[in-house]
Amino acid sequence: MHIKRPRGWEIPEHLATPESVFLDRRALLGAGAGLAATALLGSRDAFAATEPGLYPAPRNEAYALDRAVTAEKYSGDYNNFYEFGMSKSVLPAANALKTKPWTIKIDGLVDKPFEIGFEDLVRKVTLEERLYRHRCVEAWSMAVPWTGFPLSKLVALAKPASGAKYIRMETFNDPAMAPGQRSFLYPWPYVEGLTMAEAANDLAFVVTGIYGKALPNQFGAPIRLAVPWKYGFKSVKSITKISFVAERPKTFWEGLQAAEYGFWANVNPAVSHPRWSQATERVLGTDQRVPTLIYNGYGEQVAGLYKGLEKERLFV
Repeated sequence: MHIKRPRGWEIPEHLATPESVFLDRRALLGAGAGLAATALLGSRDAFAATEPGLYPAPRNEAYALDRAVTAEKYSGDYNNFYEFGMSKSVLPAANALKTKPWTIKIDGLVDKPFEIGFEDLVRKVTLEERLYRHRCVEAWSMAVPWTGFPLSKLVALAKPASGAKYIRMETFNDPAMAPGQRSFLYPWPYVEGLTMAEAANDLAFVVTGIYGKALPNQFGAPIRLAVPWKYGFKSVKSITKISFVAERPKTFWEGLQAAEYGFWANVNPAVSHPRWSQATERVLGTDQRVPTLIYNGYGEQVAGLYKGLEKERLFV
């Protein structure tokens, strides 16, 4: 007899929001909110308007949640995007982000370095929607419907050499556009990285949209990463360069304060941040305190990546 054991992040089918209700709500908001919605969500890439049917993408039902999706009005105005300021309400400043044209450079240990426009990249993949948890190292969390494609698809497109052990991702660097980048306190541009094994995991997701629409600026338009089992600072925004390298890259926050923001950054409620506990998290929209799950609830899919690395600082 086959026994199906539900994963920690799954919910019963009858608790999921029906697609018709989700779409009706979106249509109502679009028709009734008008300019208010534009002000809340920021500017979006015009590419979405020229590609009917791109959003909303079909939902991949294999990625479910154990909590309600965070309302757009909360997650859309509570963002860390230090390029545009240290306030959580970076939406007005982030509207200065110019996302068209947008080019991603692929280099390092690859078959042949190249550059590709964002629109061209999106045409080479199939977009899907996934419901993911997102857990910030600051102990707040949300649950959102990302649209995008597996990072492994981009890796395959790059054709990395066997000597590539890590994938290094870099954001734009334009102090004239982004006032936060004028600060000498930070080592701009923002850099993040994963091992090749982490990048190959199906949960690692390249994001181009959210809530059934193109990604708003404050979320890291037009292209960002979502790595749901790690703290949110690993999910690099507004990517312009992806390099395949042999040596572990020095990441942005690790370079600033490695004791607080290490390379691995896997969610672990048992390991406190030096300045606060990670045992619980505050859910955006409800302010409810809930227990934090090891690997943010995705342990079944990712725990095997870290066997034999017990001496590494995996959770800081």
